[in-house]
Amino acid sequence: MIKSDKGQFIIFIITAILFVINSFLHLLNLGAVDFITILFYFIMVLAVFNAGMTTEKYMQNK
Repeated sequence: MIKSDKGQFIIFIITAILFVINSFLHLLNLGAVDFITILFYFIMVLAVFNAGMTTEKYMQNK
């Protein structure tokens, strides 16, 4: 695991962006709303929340 705040900040931002892209690509296929689509949507929400918390921590330590 990356120990520095800047490294964690960058990794969490990239992860959140990729989950948002993935979730919206799944939502474009509206005919097949299944468990995986709902799961990725909730993971996206958690990833964006985690990125926000990491951003706050990074800004306070900067």
